[in-house]
This record gives sequence, C-alpha cells and structure tokens, in this order.
Amino acid sequence: MELDIFGKDGKSTGKKAKLSDAVFGIEPNDHAIWLDVKQHLANKRQGTAKTLEKSEVSGSTKKLHRQKGTGGSRKGSIKSPLFPGGARVFGPRPRDYHFKLNKKVKDLARRSALTYKAKDGSLKVIDALSMTAPKTSEYAALLKAFELTTRKSVLVVNAKDDNLLLSARNLQRTRVVVASELNTYDIMNANGLIIAKDAIAALEATLSK
Repeated sequence: MELDIFGKDGKSTGKKAKLSDAVFGIEPNDHAIWLDVKQHLANKRQGTAKTLEKSEVSGSTKKLHRQKGTGGSRKGSIKSPLFPGGARVFGPRPRDYHFKLNKKVKDLARRSALTYKAKDGSLKVIDALSMTAPKTSEYAALLKAFELTTRKSVLVVNAKDDNLLLSARNLQRTRVVVASELNTYDIMNANGLIIAKDAIAALEATLSK
C-alpha cells in the first residue's frame, strides 16, 4: 500500500510512502479491537467506589418495634437499607479492574485499527516534522491544514520530542504519541491519524514480528 506524503501545510509533496500490508492492510479483527479497548479502559479505572454497609453505618442497633403485631414490616434497626441514611445492600467495594491480554492479541488489534484508518482515508503521512521551540500556534496551524481543528487527532512520531509535546499540550482533542506507545484506543478514538514518515518503520518493526 502506498500513501501520499504531506507537508506541514497539508499539501502533497509528490512523494509516496510505502506501507506494509502486514500492518496496514490485513483483514481486521473486530473482536481483538474490542478486547484491547476494553482492557485499556478497564486499566484506567480507579476502582475506588465504596458505599457503607450495615455494619459500617453509624446509628443505634436497637430494634425499632416488636417483630409482630404492628401491621408493618419487620425492621431490625435504624441502619436498615429501608430508611434514608441507612446502609446499602451489596454496594460497590474498592477493586482492581485490571485484566491480562496476550501480546499477540494486542498487536493484532493495533494492526486491525491501523488498517481501518488506512482504508477509510483517516490516516495521513507527514514529512519530517520538528520544532525548534514550543509553539502552540504552529501546531494549531498544522491541525488546521489537515482540517482537524475541531476533531480528535493523534500525531505519531518516531521519538519523544518535547517541543511537539509542549506545543500540543494546551490544545483540546489532540495528542502527540511516540510510535512505541501507540495503542488501539488512541487509534480508534481519533478522527484523524497523522504519522510522521520516520515513525512508519518503528510501527512496522514492532507490529510485524
């Protein structure tokens, strides 16, 4: 598969980037994508939700009235879930939502996600991209050139670039990600995926093993 290489102005440079079909042109596996996104979101959960159960609520344990003969329901104490301020039955407790996913499944999910983006035209390859100093306006101009100002976007670079990271930090709906850290959720959640030309080899080396 070959894609046009664009400049920072959003115009084609006339050059082509060759993408490996083993990474950008496979038969997508929707279930692998679902599993990887599910794991990513589950691992981000804090799992700190907690409600008070009957033994933890403050209040008297005295029985409110006799068991039978009142015509009303049986009530053990004021801490009963029947009353406002009472306990909650089987409420949430702190827990870890993390679960394991095999590396081969995660790699398949990323290849599937990249294939979808390449097929629907949401993936763009950009020529050499660097900034001599952090400049948000310059990064905003880049997004405008690719018509992504009001849409979610991810820029994939080969190596960490502090100037790019700082330039994008104050802009909404956009992220700068190193190729080795790109995940399925980032790919599928973005309306536009911009990959630096020198980051393609890093992606293919990681995902074509």
